[in-house]
Amino acid sequence: MSEPEGMNAMWHKSTHSASGGCVEVRIVDRKIQVRDSKDPQGPVLNFSVVEWTAFLGGVRDGEFDLSPAQRGGGFAEPLPR
Repeated sequence: MSEPEGMNAMWHKSTHSASGGCVEVRIVDRKIQVRDSKDPQGPVLNFSVVEWTAFLGGVRDGEFDLSPAQRGGGFAEPLPR
């Protein structure tokens, strides 16, 4: 069985990754894939372009910003808008 188109696509990790809390992203067959960079053989989440675009919009709008109390476990400060 052949691999789906793009299965050899490179994974990309954010330059904001720190403290072991890193995820990687790649695009394969018009799906955005996300995985834990510490577990490259582990599960991969798949998102459509519509889902990924909605998620990024929420991130940019601050919908997922953590309160100071929630950041206590080593979370980085929210990115400036």
